[in-house]
Amino acid sequence: MAEADPARPMSASQPARADLPLRILSSVVLAPLALGVAYLGGWIFVAFWGFAAFGVLWEWVSLVSETDRRAVLMTGGASVLLAVALTGGVAVGDDDLRSARLLAAVIVLSMGTIGVAALAPKRRRGWIVGGIPYAGAVGVAPVLLRADADLGFLAILFLFAIVWATDIAAYFVGRGLGGPKLVPAISPNKTWSGAIGGVFAAAAAATVFATSAALSIVVALAVVAIVLSVVAQAGDAFESALKRRFGAKDSGHLIPGHGGLMDRLDGFMAAAFLAALIGLVRGGIEMAAGGLLLW
Repeated sequence: MAEADPARPMSASQPARADLPLRILSSVVLAPLALGVAYLGGWIFVAFWGFAAFGVLWEWVSLVSETDRRAVLMTGGASVLLAVALTGGVAVGDDDLRSARLLAAVIVLSMGTIGVAALAPKRRRGWIVGGIPYAGAVGVAPVLLRADADLGFLAILFLFAIVWATDIAAYFVGRGLGGPKLVPAISPNKTWSGAIGGVFAAAAAATVFATSAALSIVVALAVVAIVLSVVAQAGDAFESALKRRFGAKDSGHLIPGHGGLMDRLDGFMAAAFLAALIGLVRGGIEMAAGGLLLW
């Protein structure tokens, strides 16, 4: 695959999104599926995000690798799936066992990263290796938050509300108001007006969510939402830069109107990873969702 100049747009100009109806239709199908799986929780949720993580790894390696990918995918995919499964086990057992399982998940991902580094060609080794922690975060972060028996479902709903509000507002505000470009060398369609609109929408969504769920300290959650919104948009920009670096418009073609799994999950992955870190620091392994939501 030819490499693209990251400083040059893929095309001189891009027309208005003619695929908006497809985007809406895909969202109408995918949103209830994601919500339903989050509600069910347990191993269904773990399997859902494990397959999503493996799909993201597949797209990443397909995007950045020039040569045979089977050995890299087998080694990296096994480590990602095992790490997600180990994180799923955090929901049961005593504190020591939960800590051991999460530590084991981190070790497995680290071993997978080392194994892929040994197998990957030298020319693209750094790029290929980066897919392991990236895909691992896609699966591990939401599973860790959902493992909280009391507030896990609410934490996932909170993340969905923030990321979806950010995406929707950034898209429509940016197209409606236009203005200065946010990162023109990476994504010519992103604007400062859209980014700011996304942040305000995330804060509003968090306020409504916290009030509806009777969570205390609404202002604190609104601030958390603002930070997560910024991080989600940074995750989206990173994926845009990655695609531009390797001359691709979309990471894949799995989701009509959206492209691939990476195109759909880039912002969510970044926000979920930071949310999981906040939850771990404040609530520990057994109450990661509580650490995120209770202030």
